[in-house]
Amino acid sequence: MAYSAEISRSNPSCVLFLLDQSGSMGDQWGGSGETARTKAMSAADTINRWLMELVLRCTKSEGIRDYFNVGVIGYGGKVGPAFGTTLAGRELVPVSDIGNSPVRVEERTKKVEDGAGGLVDQKARFPVWFDPVTDNGTPMCHAFSQAQRVVQTWMSQHPASFPPVVINISDGEPTDGDPTGTAHQIQALQGEDGSPLVFNVHISSAGGNPIEFPNSEAELPDEHARMLFRMSSELTDQMRTYAQQAYGTPFAPGARGFAFQADAVLLVKFLDIGTRVPDLR
Repeated sequence: MAYSAEISRSNPSCVLFLLDQSGSMGDQWGGSGETARTKAMSAADTINRWLMELVLRCTKSEGIRDYFNVGVIGYGGKVGPAFGTTLAGRELVPVSDIGNSPVRVEERTKKVEDGAGGLVDQKARFPVWFDPVTDNGTPMCHAFSQAQRVVQTWMSQHPASFPPVVINISDGEPTDGDPTGTAHQIQALQGEDGSPLVFNVHISSAGGNPIEFPNSEAELPDEHARMLFRMSSELTDQMRTYAQQAYGTPFAPGARGFAFQADAVLLVKFLDIGTRVPDLR
């Protein structure tokens, strides 16, 4: 059965993010005034937090186990790996290298329960592997072409592994053509445990009702949304089961890894569901 391969140090999996770094990602994503955060800032924070949690998940008594290879390809004024410091220029990085090479570790403040029904500020260390960038257009086709090459090379080296997951995060339409064909070429690659999964998250500063994990394009508002839907893979059985538990409601067969007009909370949830894989061994 596809998407059931055990993930281990000798049989790792792969997660590749494609992150829109166009000029419009500099727009505010909720809030107002000096405290408002841009889409670029929130998206970078979300992926950095996901990386931190992955490192913790892969850490055992003897150190960080390389259960995953991870990459972040940014696309805007240029297209290429987004990691900084000693990881700069690397398209895929073992999770142990990620854990040992943050650009910096910041001190952040978060709200936590005080045990008496209130909230208090708590300091927490927050590693950062890349910073937000906003520049120029949205060369999504170029980003997917680079992803195709990276994924195909990785699968040739790991033919029996759980297939790669590619997650594209963008706030607008591509400015260099239609990436649908390339996304489908990625999905057509075949490993012993199935084909790569391509998921898409459209984030929006305009507000509105998010569309989450649809199984049909019938209610999508425009052709751009329909294009992203067609580019998106169906959730695996395990991902769909986890999504049903997270939402507390059944998911229709054929639900796809796609969200439209997502807010910051949905982006976090989407990454959690979209990277849900078999237990690590």
